[in-house]
Amino acid sequence: MNKVLLILVPVLFFATSFLKVEDSKREPIETSTKTQEQNLVVESEPKTTAAYAEEIYSSIGFENINQLQSDVFSKAFIGFTNLKKEGKLDEDSHLLTICDFSLSSKEKRLWVIDLNEKKVLYNSLVAHGKNTGEEFAQKFSNTESSLQSSLGFFITETTYNGSNGYSLKLLGMDSGYNDAAFKRAIVMHGADYVSEGFIKSQKRLGRSWGCPAVPRALAEPIINTIKGKNCLFIYYPDEHYLSSSKWLKTEENI
Repeated sequence: MNKVLLILVPVLFFATSFLKVEDSKREPIETSTKTQEQNLVVESEPKTTAAYAEEIYSSIGFENINQLQSDVFSKAFIGFTNLKKEGKLDEDSHLLTICDFSLSSKEKRLWVIDLNEKKVLYNSLVAHGKNTGEEFAQKFSNTESSLQSSLGFFITETTYNGSNGYSLKLLGMDSGYNDAAFKRAIVMHGADYVSEGFIKSQKRLGRSWGCPAVPRALAEPIINTIKGKNCLFIYYPDEHYLSSSKWLKTEENI
């Protein structure tokens, strides 16, 4: 009997040791699976519009050109996204033009951005209206014959040749701020007074009758790039506009 017990003890010890080894092998697998599941949950969380704007902005190179401020880009992108969701822009629209009228008219304050390629296509001087201000823009209007610029989001329309040469029609999308733009003939066009030479002689850029005028040499290439239902945003830190524009209302997710 003692001999039998002596034989069974090593057998039982070996068997229980084998089970412990097998259990220890399984534990890391279960932990790894749980970790993978947690990672999947994190990765599947949708980004907010602002986070997506920040991601695109950080990928855009502003080397050797005037840098657009990140908060201005974010506002422009939010409006662009909302316009697209309401069908005002085509689903595949990817061009965003921004004029930052908080800057001096002596600075290149217009950017045409390809959101797909995450790069600036054009960075240019752009004029504000005669009655909007001297070097700096200060007053804005939606009224005909005011000779002032209008704030907000525009949709680019068709082109034509008029008294200012090759021009681009603009449709204002902000009620009370720029929705009279089409009636007022607020268009993008080229102008000789939008130039470095004019700045040197007058200490400021020339001014339009309310149109976002660009350098004569850049008018055709810029217009041909952004024509046909693309987004243009004219920014100024007007708190009333920024808080009331329907296009600047943020959404939870995109």
